Amino acid sequence: MSRLELAADRLKTALQALEGKTAGHADASADVAKLQGRVADLEAERERLLAQVAALEEENEALSGVTEDVEGRLDGAIGEIRAALART
Repeated sequence: MSRLELAADRLKTALQALEGKTAGHADASADVAKLQGRVADLEAERERLLAQVAALEEENEALSGVTEDVEGRLDGAIGEIRAALART
């Protein structure tokens, strides 16, 4: 084999190795794109859940006010019943 043929074989081998590495890079780029899409989906879900938590916290606060009102009314009613029973 001549030196030119040896050089051509080495070049061919190097090009094949380079093609193999670039094919792996293309696969990795596709994986990165999928992961970026998944991250975007998770961020959107996180925002939706944060909004839902905020709404539930507001509802909880409103219900706490109602609970306190009902508690006060019940205490008053119990007091009136005790007073009525004490008179009899």
